[in-house]
Amino acid sequence: MSTAKAHLELLPRGVQVALGLALVALVAFPFVGTDFYTQMVTRMMIMAIFAMSLDLLQGVTGLVSLGHAAYFGLAGYALAFLMPQGEAASLWWTLPAAVLASGLAALVIGFFVVRTHGIYFIMVTMAFAQMVFFLFFDNRALGGSDGLYINFKPSVALGGWVLLDLDNKRTMYYLTLGALVLVYAFLRRLLWSPFGRTLAGIRVNEHRMRAMGYGVFGYKLAAFTLAGALAGLAGYLWGAQTGYVNPELMGFHMSAHAIMMVILGGMGNFAGAIVGAFAFEYLLHVFKDLPQVGSVNLGKHWQLWMGLFIVLLVTFAPRGILGLAERVTRRGPQPGEGDE
Repeated sequence: MSTAKAHLELLPRGVQVALGLALVALVAFPFVGTDFYTQMVTRMMIMAIFAMSLDLLQGVTGLVSLGHAAYFGLAGYALAFLMPQGEAASLWWTLPAAVLASGLAALVIGFFVVRTHGIYFIMVTMAFAQMVFFLFFDNRALGGSDGLYINFKPSVALGGWVLLDLDNKRTMYYLTLGALVLVYAFLRRLLWSPFGRTLAGIRVNEHRMRAMGYGVFGYKLAAFTLAGALAGLAGYLWGAQTGYVNPELMGFHMSAHAIMMVILGGMGNFAGAIVGAFAFEYLLHVFKDLPQVGSVNLGKHWQLWMGLFIVLLVTFAPRGILGLAERVTRRGPQPGEGDE
């Protein structure tokens, strides 16, 4: 399968309708779900934002990063450092500051990383992420291996009026849902802008784009920086919801999880990243809750079942869940078929 055909940028009408119904279900969910499931779906939406940020690199630009979680974790730590010990800091300035910190880190790292290609790009992104991971893991002043607690939720106030109480689980849910919708709308618009089409051209044939006069390095660096900033938005929301950050948020396994989410849903359309994040997190809970059969604890080996599922999906549905949905919705005679 060619690189172009491995991506699903145009969503069939049936898939669009299904996604619209899913959005309606998300809006209504807090009114029918318990607090536990409301928090779980909030985490799923945060991971969906994280997966979309990686899809901008992997699915649109063709850059596979094994260190994307570094920017996710950095924003969470930025919130922890910006939050005073005795009171809540304002979301109006802590959110831009955390996203800016992740974006600047991605800009600096990307300046060196995007000069490499192929396997070298993959390994260098992982190397930088490991450097960031151990910087926090081995430094007690930065929290060490135990991480840091965020004692207060960011405040959302205007003047003396409290607009949103993020201690309320339903309020946090709808803030995250709003961020998810805005990021998706922004990235879909970006995908079909001249900038997005240039990134897609770089993915298909970078040498041709360079020969046509495009500054490939600048476009790739801009995509890398933007993806890092959006990962920072997800990391900020994660820290605000959980009230805790640790170096594991920057670890290799978080980057690997994001890659699996993008592959699971389908690359290159951002809706696939959302579907993949929800599917991955749901399967994670299903596989971890598997019962013990005889002397074998099936739930303890959830990585094995998740790995088998991903392998089967990639083998039989290379374009992920949305690609499989497209095949189902378009099944049947096509115009011109059967004509003599």
